[in-house]
Amino acid sequence: MFDIHKKSMQYGPALLTLETGRIARQADGAVLVTYGETMVLVAATADKTPRPGADFFPLGVHYQEKTWAAGRIPGGFIKRETRPSEKEILTSRLIDRPLRPLFPKGYTLDTQVVATVISYDGVHNADIPAMIGASAALAISGLPFDGPVAGARVGYIEGQFVLNPTLEQMKESRLDLVVAGTDQAVTMVESQVDFLSEEEMLDAVMFGFEAFQPVVALIRELAAECGKPRMTVVAPPVNAELLARLRQDYLEEIRNAYQVVEKLPRQTVVGECRKRAVAALAGGDASLATEVGALFADLESEVIRERILSTGARIDGRRLTDIRTIVGEVGFLPRVHGSALFTRGETQAIAAVTLGTGRDEQIVESLDGESRDNFYLNYTFPPYSVGETGRLGAPGRREIGHGKLASRALAAILPSKESFPYTLRVISEITESNGSSSMATVCGAVLAMMDAGVPLKAAVAGIAMGLVKEGERFAILSDILGDEDHFGDMDFKVAGNAQGITALQMDIKIAGINREIMAVALKQAREGRIHILGKMQAVLATHREELSAYAPRIFTMKIHPDKIREVIGSGGKVIRSITEETGCQIDISDDGSIAIAAIDAQSAHAAETIIRRIVEEVEPGQIYEGKVVRVTDFGAFVNILPNKDGLVHISQLSGQRVAKVTDVVKEGDVVKVKVLDVDRQGRIKLTMKDV
Repeated sequence: MFDIHKKSMQYGPALLTLETGRIARQADGAVLVTYGETMVLVAATADKTPRPGADFFPLGVHYQEKTWAAGRIPGGFIKRETRPSEKEILTSRLIDRPLRPLFPKGYTLDTQVVATVISYDGVHNADIPAMIGASAALAISGLPFDGPVAGARVGYIEGQFVLNPTLEQMKESRLDLVVAGTDQAVTMVESQVDFLSEEEMLDAVMFGFEAFQPVVALIRELAAECGKPRMTVVAPPVNAELLARLRQDYLEEIRNAYQVVEKLPRQTVVGECRKRAVAALAGGDASLATEVGALFADLESEVIRERILSTGARIDGRRLTDIRTIVGEVGFLPRVHGSALFTRGETQAIAAVTLGTGRDEQIVESLDGESRDNFYLNYTFPPYSVGETGRLGAPGRREIGHGKLASRALAAILPSKESFPYTLRVISEITESNGSSSMATVCGAVLAMMDAGVPLKAAVAGIAMGLVKEGERFAILSDILGDEDHFGDMDFKVAGNAQGITALQMDIKIAGINREIMAVALKQAREGRIHILGKMQAVLATHREELSAYAPRIFTMKIHPDKIREVIGSGGKVIRSITEETGCQIDISDDGSIAIAAIDAQSAHAAETIIRRIVEEVEPGQIYEGKVVRVTDFGAFVNILPNKDGLVHISQLSGQRVAKVTDVVKEGDVVKVKVLDVDRQGRIKLTMKDV
C-alpha cells in the first residue's frame, strides 16, 4: 500500500530523517522531516492550470505550529489554532525567501507549500527542518524547482561556531544566524547578533553554507530515487521586433527619465513614457499591452544596471558608496515619552517610545509555553508613504518581518531589566519610503529611546546594501533606493556600529553570491553605518538623564518570597488598599521583586514604606507609634504595623497603678509602645512604660 522512501544523516546534534510515501500522498510532493523528536510534515502542491493573465509567480508558503504537537492546549477562549502567530509568519517568510528565486521565469501556476509541526520535543527548533522539508517536497514534486536548497542555524558559543544549537544552547549564544542556499552559493541570511565583527559574520555564514552541503546531497538522493518527472517550462519567446521598436523609439527617453533625481517626479516621467509606448505599440490589444509593459520594464532594468556598472553613477546621481542626506529630530512629539523623526533622503520614519510597567509586557504563547517580553517593536507601513492608496488594518507579513528585523538589530543594546525595570514599546510609523524603511526604523528607534531616557548600552545604525551583477562585473551599492532594490540582485541589510554587527539580513534574487562579494558588501556597509551613526550622534549623543514628565516612575525593591502573601492579602485586599492610598501601580514577581510605578517619587516612597512595614519582622526592644484598635478589661490592642497588633496589658499602661484601661487610653488614640516579647505563636507583648 505504501511506497516509503527514507534518507537519514547526522546533522549537528541530532539525526535528520527525510521520509516520503506514507503521509499526504495526494500532494505533488510531501516529506516528513524528523529531527530529534521534532517532526514537520511539508506538502507542496501546484494548480494544474495557470492563473489567467498572471505576470508573476504566485507562491504561498505557510508554516504552522500545532499546539497538540507539544502536548498543549491553546490558551484563551477559543481552544483551537486560529490566525498565525508572529513566529509562524516569520518562519513562513524565512522558508519562502530562498525558494522563490529558484523557479524559472514564465512559471505562473499557483504553488503552495504547507509546513506543519506535528511533534515538538522542546529541544530542536522546527524552522530549519521545515525549510529542509520544503526543499525536499519541491524536489520530488516534479515542479520546475531549480534546487534543492538547504538551511542551517549557526550559533557562537565561547568563541566557537555551533551547528544547529539546541534551544538551551541558544541561551548562551552571541549569534542566532540562519543561512540557506544551494550547493553553489548562499541565497539567504537572517540573523540576530551580539556585536560580532564582519570577519566573524562572514566566517559564520560560510560555516553554515559548508555544513548544509550534505543535506543538499541527501535531498538529491531522495529526488533521484522517487522524484516525479520534472515539469518543462518554456519561457515565452521575446518579441524581437517589438523590443527593437521600443529600443529605437523609447530607450533614450527612458535614459533621460532616470536622470530625474526625485522619486515621484521620476515615476511620473517614466509612467508617461510607458503609457505612450503602450498606446503606440499595443493599441487596444490588452495582451499586447502587457507584453509591451514587460519589455519596457526590461529596458528600465538595462538602463539602470548598465549605467551603474559602466559609470558608477546611480539613479539619484550618487556614487556607489554615497549615503543620502540625513536629518534627525528628537522630542518633537510633546506628550509621548520619547520621539524621533528620522529622514534619510526620501525615506522617513516617526519613532515613538512608550514606557510601561510589568503589566504591559507582551505575553507570547508558543509550543514552549507562555513567555513575556518587556521589549517589542511595532512597524507600520501605510500606503500614503509611497504615494498610493491601499489596505489599512492588521499588519501584513511584510510589516511583521520588517519590524522583527529592526527589533533584532536593537536587542543587543537594550538595558537589563534589573537596571531599567520598564516595559519598552517602540513604534515605527513609515511616513515616506524610497528604500530601506526597516533600517530607518533602527536609526529612529535608537534616537527615540535615547530621547526617552533609556540607558542603551550603545547606539547602532542600519543600512541597506544592493548588488548589480552581470557576468564577472559587479557593483555594491550603499543605501539603496527602492528602484535599485527592485532592479538589483541583492537586498543586504546590516545594523551595528564600529564595535560590530547586531543584525544581518540578506536576500539574493540571482543564483547566489560568493565570499568575495559578501566581504565587499560587509566592508562597505560598515563604512556606511558609521557615517549614519555620526549623523545620529550629532542630534543626540547619549540618553537623557531625566524621563518625560508623562512617563511613569518605577522604583524597585525586594522582599522575601514568603512575605508575598502578606503584601497581597486575602483576595488582594492589602495590595488594593496600598494602590488606593498612594495611587501607585504595584507588580510583584514570584522571587519577591516588587516594581512600584508612580507619577512621582513621593507616592512611590509612601508605597515602599507601607510594604516595608508589612514585611518587617517585629523584635523585642523596637519602639513603634501605633493606634489603639481595641480596648478590653485586661488591656489595649495597638496596631503597630499593617496586620500586626500587639497587647499592652493593663499592668504595662503606666508606671502607676491603673484601675481601668480607659483611664489611660481609648480606642483611636495614637500611642508610643515598645515591644517586650514575641512568643512562638507570633503574639506581641507591648509596654507603654518609660517610652
